[in-house]
Amino acid sequence: MSIEITTLIENTLGEHTGLTTEHGLSFLIETEQTSILFDTGRSEAFLANAKKLRKNLAAVEHVVLSHGHYDHSGGFQSFVQSRADRTFTLHTGEGFFAEKYARFNASYQYLGNDFSKDYIKEQGITYNVITERTEIATGVWALTHFKRTHSEETIHPRFVLREQDSWVEDRFDDEVLLVVETGKGLVMLVGCSHPGILNMLDSVQQAFNKQVYALLGGTHLVEADSQRTEGSLQVFKNEGIQVLGINHCSGAEAIKLATSQSSIHFHNGTGSCLIL
Repeated sequence: MSIEITTLIENTLGEHTGLTTEHGLSFLIETEQTSILFDTGRSEAFLANAKKLRKNLAAVEHVVLSHGHYDHSGGFQSFVQSRADRTFTLHTGEGFFAEKYARFNASYQYLGNDFSKDYIKEQGITYNVITERTEIATGVWALTHFKRTHSEETIHPRFVLREQDSWVEDRFDDEVLLVVETGKGLVMLVGCSHPGILNMLDSVQQAFNKQVYALLGGTHLVEADSQRTEGSLQVFKNEGIQVLGINHCSGAEAIKLATSQSSIHFHNGTGSCLIL
């Protein structure tokens, strides 16, 4: 089965310098049976990139939003308005519509979505909440509720949820990843990996009992120290991952170190495409 995974937008450019970049992430997954959009960046820019890359987003049957932060869901309304129909299903994790903020000393900044459940209902969009391992299309699975066994993978305390008149820790229980089954092994796509990239990798391996061939997306090592970053990359190598395309929130140090392992890493910038 032929599979193409295209990075429609992320923070950096690839060789196609006519594309637009932004602090955001969006992947298009095309199989012989279906087309799936994983995240929509922070704006409508990914739509223009898709057009320049000759990608037909009118064929998208599933939209999966990895978590409720603006840089992964901000382009969703633009995608909806670009469609002549609503013949696609939106998938998110539980708690996706929680009010997500970042706390900076005495100030708070809203980081959540710019649409609500009411918008989905008004637009007549079919909506599915991922609560367990779910095959959303043939050979494409959504996974959530990750076991957190790596104590070094902590969430920065600045991430909080607003619940009525109080502030609580954001544990990112809404985070969802995608797994694509291929003849070479599993391809694992992550948005930001707030629950911890090693926790998420462990969960995939336990759920499927198969080799992870490729890891693509944001690993949120941007806030990790050098020891944790180096340790995570070593785990990827030890686990036999053969293709590594980390980007977005992975951080310059992690990407530089991964690039030094040139046998497995590629610059997964805007416009990059993995063909299997």
